Amino acid sequence: MTDDVRNIVLGVVAAGISAALGWIARTYLWRRKLRRKQVFFGLPDNSESLLVVNRGASGPDLAVMRYDVFALLELAALIKDCNAHAQVLPHDAARQGFGERTEFCVGGPASNRRMAAHLSSLLPGVRVNVDAEPSPDRGAFQVGTERYRVEVGTAEYALLARLTVEQSNGARPVFLFCGQTAISNQAAARYLARNQERLTRKYGDSTFVLLLKVINSGAYGPDVVELVADVTREAKAPLPTAAAPRNSHRAS
Repeated sequence: MTDDVRNIVLGVVAAGISAALGWIARTYLWRRKLRRKQVFFGLPDNSESLLVVNRGASGPDLAVMRYDVFALLELAALIKDCNAHAQVLPHDAARQGFGERTEFCVGGPASNRRMAAHLSSLLPGVRVNVDAEPSPDRGAFQVGTERYRVEVGTAEYALLARLTVEQSNGARPVFLFCGQTAISNQAAARYLARNQERLTRKYGDSTFVLLLKVINSGAYGPDVVELVADVTREAKAPLPTAAAPRNSHRAS
């Protein structure tokens, strides 16, 4: 074998080894990223999850508002990325506990009975004004001693939460997307999809409750979202009886 042939063979072998090592490294990083995502969402391979939505008031059939459908699509993509499966249930048909399957609950407590139950059981420091009569406080959030009012189309608030049953080891999380409007529900789902890696680095598999503000949804839809605060401590602390907010925040 001449030197030229030997050099060609060695070059081919070296290129093959480099390509193989590169493929192994990329596969390892991809798998590590996938595992971290699966842990964050509580969705190992081939696991089942629930997408819980409000049932439309127009009839007995399952009818979901347009922006809530968009929120479900955002979440379905996340679930598929984790190699998991989803079942869609209306809020009044999801009569089961939590912790066995990851749950994504979309919609405010006025239209989603399961959301109301989750807020009452898991976030006692949160109250949502569900009065049917028009008033400045209709749809307002109270988190601890702070009140957040809505201005539809201009600025709306949403709560994005990842919650677990702390007494149960290995319990799957519940994700809440509780907006003051349907478009803010979608905005919370989109915020989770876009910031999942950052949230994973910051919180891991811990509980968190974030207060988001959707800016000028009439012009920008669900895309312009501001993180107002991490309100985990306030949301999980029970409110005193007849507690009144000290401060009111207009959405603008």
